[in-house]
This record gives sequence, structure tokens and C-alpha cells, in this order.
Amino acid sequence: MAKRFGAETVDFTPVVPDDIGEQTQLVDEALAQRPDAFVIAPVHPTRMNDALRRIEAAGIPICAFVNPVLAAKCVTFAGSDDYALGTKVAEHLCRHLSGRGTVLLLAGPAESPTGIPRLRAFQDVLARHPGIRAIGPLPGAFHRDRARAETARWLKEDGAPLDAVLAANDAMALGAQDTLKAAGRNVIASGVNAIPEAIEAIKAGTMLSTADFDAMNLAALATECALRHLRGESVPATVVLPVQLVERSNCSQWDLPFEKRPIRTLEELT
Repeated sequence: MAKRFGAETVDFTPVVPDDIGEQTQLVDEALAQRPDAFVIAPVHPTRMNDALRRIEAAGIPICAFVNPVLAAKCVTFAGSDDYALGTKVAEHLCRHLSGRGTVLLLAGPAESPTGIPRLRAFQDVLARHPGIRAIGPLPGAFHRDRARAETARWLKEDGAPLDAVLAANDAMALGAQDTLKAAGRNVIASGVNAIPEAIEAIKAGTMLSTADFDAMNLAALATECALRHLRGESVPATVVLPVQLVERSNCSQWDLPFEKRPIRTLEELT
């Protein structure tokens, strides 16, 4: 997106996922270079506030994606309707189960702005299907290894019969399946994100569905808004991608590596 506008990006990429101290340090390193704008996904809803206020105090415009900026003025937030994503995925799973069965839930980080509404949607949908029993949620923290470990712990302590896994992201869905498969249980799973590994699993029939949470496109849209703002153009305060369920009948649209997936622009969304 920056190339389309003749702009240059300087990237500050964390080594450790979701590390508040590291992202704070990266913000300060970026501030020292006096960029024209920041495009950022805060790793925590409140614990990045001081760093975000330092950006605002420097007079540098902020555009956020994935997670909103609440403690400082934000030009545009590019995000998704995570409750709607979770609802779509959970409803599809319930139809697949014909309204009966046992489902293991895996949740994201306790304070995640994306994980919380997804889990709430899962629970609300399952509550409308009295024939479905929900187990959990297990704390998968959005990571495959953590989901493997938590599922292994649950198998050791409980290990009830299961019909499906419903996870707040694909990595956790795949991690739970890793552990269950190793224990001799082939259980269908649904997640969120439409990562390439999930698309492969859907094609193979081991995952039922996912939803397209397109963080790459969200980053591109936030960048477009930042650059248009710097040109003096009016940009929306919020940009939300449409909810798209991905399952076997349509997964070919997402059967591409990230770098080859199409990016939608503001003009295409409005």
C-alpha cells in the first residue's frame, strides 16, 4: 500500500509475540526517527497507553489495525466485527453437528480485544442449542503450543468424549487437534483467521471452517488511511472488513500464500 502511494515504510517487528515491554521499546525507537505517521497494532488494550500517548504528544498521527488505540487520538482504526466472526463460525459448526454433541472451546488471551468477543459469540450461539454441551474454555492464548499443552492437560484431568473443537483462532484449533490426534481422537475443528495451514486442513477435511480475519488487509487499510490523512484527505474513523466464512465449498479463494492474497482498498469497501 505504501508503494502505491509512493511512500516508504520503516518496520519495527517484535521477536516475542504480544510482549508489552518489547513493543514499548520499538515505539520509542520509532519515535526517535520522527516518522510522518504510525501504523500500529497495540499488543494490549491498556498497557501500551503511555507509549501511545508519547506518539500523540510528538504530534505524529496514529492509525491502528487489529486492536484499537483508546488512550490517544487515533485517525483511523481498521478492524473486524469479531462477535460476528465468532457467531458465523459457531453457527456453522452447530449446523454441522445437527444441534447435538460436545464441543471443546479454546479462548485467546484474557484481555484480547479480538478474542473476548469471539468467545462470547461462541458461548451465546452454543447456549441457543441445548443439545450441545460446551467444555471449557481452555486458555490457549492464541498460540498453537499453548493449545496443545492445555488440551493435553484437559485430556489427563477429564478427557470426556468430544465431537468438535471451537477455537478463537486457527492456531489454537490446530494445536488442540495435534494433541487429540496423538491421543487417537480425530475431532473436527473450527477456528478464525483463515491462515494457510487452516485452509490446507479444510481441504483435507480435518477442519470444518474458519473465518477470514485478514490482518494483512487491515494493516494495508490503516496504512492507506494514514497516507491519505497526510495528504490532507478525509478518511473514515473506522474501517471494518465484511464477515466471510471459509469452508470447503469456497476455500479455494483463500488457498494462496499471504503475499499473493488480494488487498482491498478503501474505495472497494465503500
